[in-house]
Amino acid sequence: MRSIIALAVATIVGVAAHAQEIDWKKVDTAIGRSAAVSGNVHRYGFPRTDLNVTLDGVAIKPALALGGWTAFKPDHGGVMMMGDLVLLETEIKPVMTAAIENGLEITAVHNHLLRAQPSTFYMHVSGHGDPLKLASALHSTLAASKTPLTAPPAAAATALDLNTADLDRILGVKGKAVGGVYQFGVARGDHITQEGMALDPAGPLGVATGINFQPTGNGKAAITGDFVLVAEEVNPVIRALRTDGIEITALHSHMLNEEPRLFFMHFWANDDAAKLAKGLRAALDKMTNAESVGHGAESK
Repeated sequence: MRSIIALAVATIVGVAAHAQEIDWKKVDTAIGRSAAVSGNVHRYGFPRTDLNVTLDGVAIKPALALGGWTAFKPDHGGVMMMGDLVLLETEIKPVMTAAIENGLEITAVHNHLLRAQPSTFYMHVSGHGDPLKLASALHSTLAASKTPLTAPPAAAATALDLNTADLDRILGVKGKAVGGVYQFGVARGDHITQEGMALDPAGPLGVATGINFQPTGNGKAAITGDFVLVAEEVNPVIRALRTDGIEITALHSHMLNEEPRLFFMHFWANDDAAKLAKGLRAALDKMTNAESVGHGAESK
């Protein structure tokens, strides 16, 4: 037992030491923007600020459903990279070709939304190895699309036409305002790994339930995001969402070899924000989430 513990400690120390050795400024330069850092994960955002997408009369803000990203996490002898690229239909083939030519793996291609104009698709990519080579490969892959390759200017802070304190109370977690959208991240309560590596922190690595509210006036909001579920949670969550008038727009995988097996359920509605929050909370209560999710929130 002592030898196992010692090996685990040595592994953690080794990964931490390697993370310190990576020249992240060079990685930033190769990608063309700075990262948001959470623990030892460096996450880069690629919002499709060039697109004007509407859905059911709502002009979609990038922070609601058009925020492509990639994350780098130190691994033995390099990094693990994973991400989600937002593409038009005409961009799928050239981006996939570029990804393959640059040594990246494709783990999923699918929709998140229905009826959006123009239609958007989401390509999940991954890779392992030298961080600079992966950063260069990612940049070349994105260059096959019209994704802006320079960092967008910082958005001016704007007041949200939502009772965010009420949303926090109902959902039992604290949200944050990003680009005119109020966002929530809810980590699962179980231990998620990919190829033996813990996917932690969950949010930056795309394995936390994401819930986004975009104000649409008069106390209403458009909502979208994705629930991160194990198999036995899928249909209870579907029933909970549909009971409250929230549309299921996609159900699929994002990765290939995670443990436990995860399913990602995307959703959409535009209605009274508090009403929708209660429906979302009812769905969250069907899942195994982290203990940080409050238990005293208002129910339906």
